[in-house]
Amino acid sequence: MMLGSSDSGRAPISKGFLHRSQRLANKNVAIFSAFATPKTPLVGLEPSAMLTFRDEYPRLAKDREKANQLKSSVFLLEEFLMQEINKGNITPESFTDRPHKILLHGHCHQKAIVGAECSAFVLALPKNYDVGMIPSGCCGMAGSFGYEKDNYELSMAIGELILFPAVRASNPDAIIAAPGLSCREQILAGTGRTAFHPAMILHNALKTV
Repeated sequence: MMLGSSDSGRAPISKGFLHRSQRLANKNVAIFSAFATPKTPLVGLEPSAMLTFRDEYPRLAKDREKANQLKSSVFLLEEFLMQEINKGNITPESFTDRPHKILLHGHCHQKAIVGAECSAFVLALPKNYDVGMIPSGCCGMAGSFGYEKDNYELSMAIGELILFPAVRASNPDAIIAAPGLSCREQILAGTGRTAFHPAMILHNALKTV
């Protein structure tokens, strides 16, 4: 559903354009607080965008009461799926029994605010999916940082600390998971391997009728 929202404001926040970020926060709080509740949550894929609603909006938005109310109704897809799995609404029977090794690189913003455990939890739902967490820090891309020419070498050097070697050393049949868009771009650039969002991995694991 398109509701007139342009973006979360995460990018201008990272560059210090707080007046623009505040305008976006005010706009999004007004739009989404009108319908998002714990029973009808706002669920999204990109960690940095969704967690901006929870971490920055209560301090940026003019209507902080509405921003705090909205905060409790915003979830990453993996958080939402984990709740549904724990309720018994989603079960392993809907997914393939074929074994797969999954290597998960957690998004920095996600690890700082909610942790990457929810991503690992939902990826392990198919019975024979073996999920391992890559003990990496930042992938090096850091939002738009690694896209900038002057930062390229440093960005790649950060990736070479743990993430890139771990991906290169993995079995070619292993599935690389990364919730963050910039992380997936960095993994592809640094290793030639394609990483997938957990949503795509679970979608591909669904049994076909």
